[in-house]
Amino acid sequence: MYLEMKVFGVTVDPFTNVPIVILKDSDEKNALPVWIGVLEASAIASELEKIHFSRPMTHDLLKEVLKNLDVTVKKIEVNDLKDNVYYAAIHMAGKSGSFILDARPSDAIALALRMGAPIFVDTCVLEKSRSMDLGKGHGKKDSGSVDLADTLDDLPPEDFGKYKM
Repeated sequence: MYLEMKVFGVTVDPFTNVPIVILKDSDEKNALPVWIGVLEASAIASELEKIHFSRPMTHDLLKEVLKNLDVTVKKIEVNDLKDNVYYAAIHMAGKSGSFILDARPSDAIALALRMGAPIFVDTCVLEKSRSMDLGKGHGKKDSGSVDLADTLDDLPPEDFGKYKM
């Protein structure tokens, strides 16, 4: 089963300094932190903050190519989590019919934001993410580590979206 989610914000993992995009459902009962690359974080943050560059960035270029080819993004799905790696699919439709492309979640999210497409997360991904070991920069808990999920829960909303590009 899939749950529709929105981008809550982009922040930085306090333990590893790796960017994280946070997805939350409309009731804010479910959250999914997805660790992403710096360039992808910049692409997501710039769209969230409505920052436009003088020349198109990669996801902006892809949006224009799709638009000119009469292809729409119907939705994206974060559909799996294996070995601490998230997987996503971009559902598209064009003149030749519907098709699905495999994608990194960060690229799929950046494109969905630009195309106004909904973001869905498989509930099995939420379950798997809850059981992942999250700890002080090593991906594993130890007796003295602070749980990243608890840390993110305790951050005030104004701290999200402060990702520096």
